[in-house]
Amino acid sequence: MSSNKPVPCVGCGVMFREHGGPTHRYMESSPGCWAAFGEVLAREYSDPAYGLLHRLTVDAYAAQHPGRQSPQAIQSVAGHLISLSLVLERGVDMRRATSAIRTAASRKNFFPWLSPPSSRGDTTVADVLRASDAEEHLAAVDAWAKAVWLAWSAHHDTVRLWVSEVL
Repeated sequence: MSSNKPVPCVGCGVMFREHGGPTHRYMESSPGCWAAFGEVLAREYSDPAYGLLHRLTVDAYAAQHPGRQSPQAIQSVAGHLISLSLVLERGVDMRRATSAIRTAASRKNFFPWLSPPSSRGDTTVADVLRASDAEEHLAAVDAWAKAVWLAWSAHHDTVRLWVSEVL
């Protein structure tokens, strides 16, 4: 039985109520954070107005919750950082960014592990969850994606090289 006390998410650091829910296999988070992400995804899937930046929602969450060094986590972080770079720096549309992730995922053992930054951004899934309408939701997702990308700035040059490899 859980105590329902706030506990920090191991990925983003946000305090969520403790409970015994599920988490992702390699994107490490607290059960409360994973549940919050699920709520955000449910909004995006149920109302197209909320889902316009869905690609960035998934990229921001995955890069903010990189997990531990494993083949799956390495591929995940690489693909999502590539997508963030493409969308935020090059203005590439979401479909092309998704295609780049697929290309990156097909390159098994190509990407090295990037040591995650100690702070992964000051905007999180909790900020997106607090949005009261689609406009606020989209603004929060945009701010979240930019904060996460900025947090990984020590690796931007590496990710930009990867972008050139997958385009």
